[in-house]
Amino acid sequence: MSSYAQILRGSAVVALAATLGGCGINSIPTAEENVKARWADVQNDYQRRADLIPNLVATVKAAGAQEKSILVEVTQARAAASTVQVSGDDLTDPAKIEQFSRVQGAVGLSLQRLQEAYPELKSQANYTTLMSQLEGTENRITIARRDYNGAVQAYNTKIRTFPDAVGAKIFYG
Repeated sequence: MSSYAQILRGSAVVALAATLGGCGINSIPTAEENVKARWADVQNDYQRRADLIPNLVATVKAAGAQEKSILVEVTQARAAASTVQVSGDDLTDPAKIEQFSRVQGAVGLSLQRLQEAYPELKSQANYTTLMSQLEGTENRITIARRDYNGAVQAYNTKIRTFPDAVGAKIFYG
């Protein structure tokens, strides 16, 4: 083979490598993993809320027996929320995401009704502290969901825009 052909072949390999590098070969899996990590943050904050609820239930129980119905509602909502889990692999299933959001929303509504139905509980220091922690957790959930949505948007933009879309189509279908 002539030296000209070798130079041409070498140049073609370098050009191909540069083209593929510019097409986001490594950035797409990185963006996908970022989406999964942000979803794990969302799940972590929902778990934190679920872990705080038994303490809240114990505090309300100490306040008296008339709160039993609201305790049952909060406990049932927490139990339902614990049964629905969405992993990073399930993020493409809209039905699972909807179910997860629905049961998590039910927990939030139960907690809100608890606070509205029993305003006298606000005077108890333990209750006030727990509600403050739950409010902080709700804020963390909101932030985690916002970060997750941002990561999904960045991922979707990356796989749909040139030149990353070229690499995404070639290597990831």
